[in-house]
Order: sequence, then C-alpha cells, then structure tokens
Amino acid sequence: MPHRFESVDAVRTGLASANYLADDSIAGIVYLADRLQKPVLVEGPAGTGKTQLAKSVADMLGARLIRLQCYEGLDESKALYEWNYKKQLLRIQTEKADGTSWSDVEQNIFTDEFLLTRPLLEAIMAEDSVVLLIDEVDRVEVETEALLLELLSDYQVSIPELGTLEAQQIPLVFLTSNNTRELSEALKRRCLFLHLDYPSMEREKEIVLTRVPDISENLADQVARIVRAIRQLELKKAPSVSETIDWARTLILLGIEHISEQDAIDTANILLKYRSDIEKVTKEFSTNSKVHFEAAAS
Repeated sequence: MPHRFESVDAVRTGLASANYLADDSIAGIVYLADRLQKPVLVEGPAGTGKTQLAKSVADMLGARLIRLQCYEGLDESKALYEWNYKKQLLRIQTEKADGTSWSDVEQNIFTDEFLLTRPLLEAIMAEDSVVLLIDEVDRVEVETEALLLELLSDYQVSIPELGTLEAQQIPLVFLTSNNTRELSEALKRRCLFLHLDYPSMEREKEIVLTRVPDISENLADQVARIVRAIRQLELKKAPSVSETIDWARTLILLGIEHISEQDAIDTANILLKYRSDIEKVTKEFSTNSKVHFEAAAS
C-alpha cells in the first residue's frame, strides 16, 4: 500500500488546510502511524483536540471517518459484528419448508449475507480510504479492550463461523483517552503514544484565529489571555479548546471587541459548565479584574 504522506511537513501542511494547527510532535506521530502502520493512542484532558485530530486527518486525506464511541457496557455486538438473527430465522423457516436438511441450512445462514458489520469490522473490510476513531477507549472495561487487540496488531478479525477476515486496506487508527483509568499494557504496546495538553496562550490564539475567521487579532489575544487565566484556577472542568472557540464566536455575535469584566461574567456559561466554576471565576474576575482585563486589552 502506498504511503499517505511524503514527510512530516506534508502532514503539518495538510492538517493546517483542514484548520488543525499541528506542532512537530503531532505531525510526526501521524506521519509515523502511516509509515509503521500502527494505531495512535492520544491521551490528555477532555477538550484538547484529540477527537478533532482524527477528524482533521480524515478531512485532509478525503477519507471516510468511521467512529466507535466507547461507553461502559460496550460489547462485541456493538463494536465488531453480530448476526442478523431475524433474517437467519426467516431463511431457516423457508428452507425447512422446502425440506432442506439442517446441515445445509446451517451452512447457508452463516455467510456474509447475514453478517451485520459494526465500526471495527467495517473499518478493516472497507475498500475505500478510512480513518478509524475509537473514541474515549478508557470508558470501556478492561475485558472489552481484548476485542481490540487482534485488530490493532494484525488488522484482522476472527469470526468463528467464517474464519479470519483480513483488512482490505490498513486504516489509520486513532484511539482517544481522557485517562480516567489506566489502559492495559497489551493495548498500549500496540500503539504509538501522543499526549495532548491544553495549548500555550500563543498557540491558542493561533487556533482561535484559524477557527474563527471573522475575529480580529486583538480580540483573539484577549480571549486566549482570559482563558489561560481561568485554567489556572482550581475548577471542576477547565474550558476546552472547543469552548474557547465557542466563546470567541459568541463575543463576535454580541459585537464585543474589547472584553470587559461584565462581558466575561455575562458569557462565562459558554466557557464553564458547572455552577461552582462559574461562581469561582466570577469572584476571581471581580477581585482581580484590573489584572485580567488590563492585560487582556494590552
């Protein structure tokens, strides 16, 4: 299979065209994932761009994004495959009525015609270009991780009734984790590792300028500075990058070019999603407004 990327610079440029600003570590990992044909495990706080990375890689490649959203209780029938039991039953009833023997019926009902593919199997059986996103893998139980191991190491799935189905093409695979629990060594061993943290103030300003085309450089600078100040507080949930972008868009819609203390307080619910966090930030703004807003406006 031909390589998708010529160089690390090509990855960075391609992601930029998809409005994702990648540094050397991000672009390098994506490049190596393609060359080494290995999945990428992306860890970090919620809202730092882990899921968006997979989406942006799919956009830059013009590839289909197949997403498996993980959750507690996820099992094989939702992640890999299951049999279409209703259709099988209809076939059994029809063939029994025709006098077909059970051994012949059994052979006929365990075929591709009755197989319902789920995201993992769909990704490796696809003939078109695919990016597979296994989102929030830390939400599933350790036992469920075992479902991923064969696919992530050999890009194949074993189905007892059909045998081993090998990938038609090797997809680019991204697993994201908010690190709510420790993942197994077996899973980590199969992946390249990338940690994404909140961006620096300068980088977040660049992201806002990229993702919010109508914003002025001055307002983007204010947004980045104020969000940085908020993240330094002890909060239940710090503002994510996507929430920073939403806040910037909100300010533009409200016609705000210079953020005042009252503007920030009135729109704090765009950045913060817990009442206790909003109260803490409001108090901080009221106490230290001169520091925050003079610095932001400078």
